[in-house]
Amino acid sequence: MADLNDIAVFVRVAQYGSFSRAAHSLGMPVSTVSRKVTSLEEQLGVTLIQRTTRKLSLTAQGRAYYDRCSEPLAHLIDAEQALTETQRKPEGLLKISVPVIFGQEVFYEFVSSFLKAYPEIQVDLFVTNLFLDLIAENIDLAIRFGELKDSSIVAQRLGKSVRYLVAAPDYLKGRTLPSRPDDLKEHQCVLLNGRNGEAEWQLVSGGTLVRQQVSGPVSSRDFEAVSAFTYRGHGIGLLPSTYCDDKIRSGDLIRLLPDWSSEEIFVHAVYPTRRFMPARLQVFLDALKAWKTPLWLPLH
Repeated sequence: MADLNDIAVFVRVAQYGSFSRAAHSLGMPVSTVSRKVTSLEEQLGVTLIQRTTRKLSLTAQGRAYYDRCSEPLAHLIDAEQALTETQRKPEGLLKISVPVIFGQEVFYEFVSSFLKAYPEIQVDLFVTNLFLDLIAENIDLAIRFGELKDSSIVAQRLGKSVRYLVAAPDYLKGRTLPSRPDDLKEHQCVLLNGRNGEAEWQLVSGGTLVRQQVSGPVSSRDFEAVSAFTYRGHGIGLLPSTYCDDKIRSGDLIRLLPDWSSEEIFVHAVYPTRRFMPARLQVFLDALKAWKTPLWLPLH
C-alpha cells in the first residue's frame, strides 16, 4: 500500500496546482514535496502529474486517483482533528469509580457542580468497593483509600484518613471501658471486611504499633453499614474521623482509647496513564484536588 503521507502531499499539490504553494501550505521545502510525489508515482507505477517548467497538470490516471483519494483523506483529516480537539477541550464521557463511602449527598453535590461548570462532559459513575480493572473496564479515574497494589497505574494523593475507636453510649452501659488495646478482646466490635466474625485492627500510639484481633456480631464491606451498626449500639467501631467527629462532639458517640488510632490511610486518585491525558480527565482531577471535602483530611 502507498504511503499515506505521500498521498496527502499529492492531494495537496493537485488541489493547489503548484508544488510551491502546496509546499507553503504544508510547511515543507518544495524539494520534499516533489520527492514525495515522485515516490508515490514509483510505488504506484504510474505518472500522476505532468511537469513542465511553466506549469503542472494531472494525467488521466492522476485525476482518477485524486478523485478517489481526496474525499476519504478529507474524512481522515476531519477525524484526526476531531480527536485532537476532544483531547484539548473538556468534553466527552468520563467514567469514574468511587468507593461506597462516596455514595452520599456531599459527593453528588461536587459532581453536580462539576457538570454545571463543564456542560460538554458526561459522567458515568461506578459506586462500588470492588477494585475495578481500570483498563479492562475502560475507567478514566478511580478514587481509592489505602495501599495501592497495582504499580502500573498513575496515582496522585488527594488527602488522608484516620480511624478512631468509638462506641454508642447505649453499648457502653454496664460495660467496663477498655483501657488498652488488648481489652478489645472482651468487647463486641463492628467489623469492616471481617471473616468468620473476626478481624485484625492495626492501632498506633506514638511510635507503637499493635495488631489486635477483634470479633463481633456484624461485618460489612463499607463504612456506611459499619457506622450504622456502631451508632445503633452493636459494638465498638473503628471509624474514619470524618464519620464520627460531629457525633463525638454531640455525645452520640464516645471515643475510646483516645491515644490510639489507625495509621494514616492515604486517599488517591488513580488513572491508567499520564500520556495523552484528555482535557476532561485533567479538569476533573484538578477539581478533585481543589475540593474541600469532609470525606478526607487535607494532606497538610
